[in-house]
Amino acid sequence: MSDEPRMTVTTVEVLQTFVRDTTSERYGLEIMALTGLPSGTVFPILARFERLGWLDSGWEDVDPAAVGRPQRRYYRLTAQGLESAEAALAKVAHARERRRSVLRPAYGNGAS
Repeated sequence: MSDEPRMTVTTVEVLQTFVRDTTSERYGLEIMALTGLPSGTVFPILARFERLGWLDSGWEDVDPAAVGRPQRRYYRLTAQGLESAEAALAKVAHARERRRSVLRPAYGNGAS
């Protein structure tokens, strides 16, 4: 298994929710709201990051009856996850910039 997931647009969006605020814990519905992605996209990505050691998770310690909702599973970046996420996002940004530079018209190249 690779140490880095395939960095699709949706994977990047989920990862950025953690990198933007590395001290926050996030739960699934919150990530869905922040990214606009459905649960069938978000939860497999979270599971993949957790298997890679980029995230760890745990259930909140509440009585669902007392709070009137199910327990939330909170996810947080690990130290390894932050390092790996920053490297992966930098690669994505570099690849995007390379694609942009290839697609830019060449101005000032002497052609009339």
